[in-house]
This record gives sequence, C-alpha cells and structure tokens, in this order.
Amino acid sequence: MSPAQRHPTMADVAERASVSPSTVSRTLRGLPTVSPDVRARVEQAARELNFAISRQAASLVTGKTGVVAVLVTTLNSWFMGSALSSLGPLLRAAGMELNVYVTPDIAERTSFFERLPARRNADALLVFGFDLTDEETARLDDLAMPVIYVSQHAEGRPSVYVDDVAGALNATRHLLNLGHRRIAFAPTVGASGFCFSSRERLLGYQQALAEADIPIDDELVVTMALGDKRDLITGVGKLLSLREPPTALFAEQDELAVAVIHTLRQARIQVPERMSVIGFDDHQVADWFDLSTVAQSPSDMGRVAGELALQLIDDSEADRTRHIILPTHLIPRATTAPPPGPQSELEARRTPS
Repeated sequence: MSPAQRHPTMADVAERASVSPSTVSRTLRGLPTVSPDVRARVEQAARELNFAISRQAASLVTGKTGVVAVLVTTLNSWFMGSALSSLGPLLRAAGMELNVYVTPDIAERTSFFERLPARRNADALLVFGFDLTDEETARLDDLAMPVIYVSQHAEGRPSVYVDDVAGALNATRHLLNLGHRRIAFAPTVGASGFCFSSRERLLGYQQALAEADIPIDDELVVTMALGDKRDLITGVGKLLSLREPPTALFAEQDELAVAVIHTLRQARIQVPERMSVIGFDDHQVADWFDLSTVAQSPSDMGRVAGELALQLIDDSEADRTRHIILPTHLIPRATTAPPPGPQSELEARRTPS
C-alpha cells in the first residue's frame, strides 16, 4: 500500500525528503539544529504527503499542548454560542485548538474538579460565568496554567466581563426618566450559570431606585422560571395583584422579557400602553420583538477572553490579575413608554375582559 493510500508516517516523509526519521522529527518540532535547506525539504515532503506532527509529540519539546480549554455548564444558550463562535476562529488563527468541558449537572461538575482533566490537556482554561465554591476555586488556582474567568468578576484573577451593575442602572434609569415609579425586577431561576450577572443586575436596579429616592419594595422583585409557562403566569399574576401594581418591568434577560410580554398580552395587558418592559442582552429576539434592552456582546467577550488567554500563555510576566470590563449600551425600542395617566387607567378598567 502506498503512502497516498494510508496515513503517512514520519518514515514516509523521511524517505521523500531523503533524510532520516529523526531529522524529520527535529524539523517538525521546530528544533534549531536543522539547516534551512533540510528544513525546506522536510516541510515540502510533509505538505505533499499531508502529514502533520501530533500535538502530543510537539508538547514534549515545547511544554505546551497548543490547546485552550473552556469550562461551561451548557452549550445550549445564545450567550455561549456567540462567545464560542468568536473564540474558536481566534484560537485557530493562532495555531491553537479549542477543547470544551461541559458540566451540566452536579455529577459532571464533581468529576471535573476531582480529575481536573485540563491540567494535562490545555495551556489555559476559560471558566464561563458560574459560581464556584471556595474549594473549587482553590483547585483551579493549583493548575499550572492561566485560568481566565469570563462573564464574572474574580478577585485577584484574570477576568473578562461587562459592567452588569451599570447596565442595569441605565435600564432602570430609562424607566424612571419615562416617569415610572413602580418598577418591578424579574430575575430568572433555572438558568445555567451566570449567577454573578444576576446579582449584579439586581444591584444596579436597586441603586437606580435609591438614586431616585424610591424605597426598595421586595414585592416588586419576582423570580420567574424561563421556559416554565405556569411559573411565568404565576409570577406576572403576583405583580398584577399587588395593591399598587407596577407600571414597568425590568427582566434580567431578553428571553424572559419576551416571555413576560407574551404573558401580559394573554392577560390583555398592553405593552407598553399599560406596562413597559425592558430586557438585558440584545439577544436576537430583542430585535424581532422591538424590545427595549441593554446590549452586551458575548462575541466580543469570547474574543477578548481568547486574546487574554493567548497573552498569558505566551508571556509569563503578563499581569495575571488583570480585569477587562466591556461596555454595555441602552437600546430604547417600542416596549417602553411613559406610564399610563389617570384617564388611561380609568379607560383600562372600563375595558371588558
């Protein structure tokens, strides 16, 4: 069988280049003990035979695997899809590969932190957006590689995230500037990861109310399960049954905001005429539903996190406590408007249900 009919070996490359297999090995591993003429012949032979040295063999010389690992709780999200879609090409352009570890449940998560497979198989680890215990953080600190925290602030460790507090502050200010004083906040439950962002967005909402001298009303913070229609109806019902219902709602995520709007309209509560709704993310659905929102760019976050990982891999003197905070911006659309006046409220009560 000819080399073209099977996977070529180092011996095949050596035969075509008229050198020894050990010379092929030294050439393809980038060692400086090979003359330029011999290097050119070996590389040409390798290209003609479609031969590539394994990363495992190269790592024996360089001490690097050529791999960046990612730790996530799910791949089934708009955020993760967008972030990885920019991270992957960036790493490929740098000659690196991407390895993804998914820990969707407690068993997978426990297994990962017990075994730490990335220790042997990557040069850096990106941890996307979920809370870690002190023990888990300590385990990652022991890895002999850069660990970059993405979509979360990790004190004293490299991190890439948006300013969720500022984004939520601007979303709530937008509603306040329209004249709303009863503003609800809807965080999500059951979401995979991103607990840090959830807490920060609640904090931004509370800070905006404090700025406006509006007392915090815990009854206006109602957690809703994204994807659970019954829970959404119950959550919206709690808000509408208050003695003084809200005239606006800030949903933690765009997908939740769209689900709330659908639930309100099913109850014949018009948006924004009787209830304004704003989200966070600028998910694709925000544009389709003309939803007011606070925009962030997960693709930018993936790219910047990848750039930081490459810098930390290549430069042992680089700052390993660096935080990169990406901007957000408000996009007012058709789902927010001034609150209804007394006359419109009276007309709403007269409208038959």
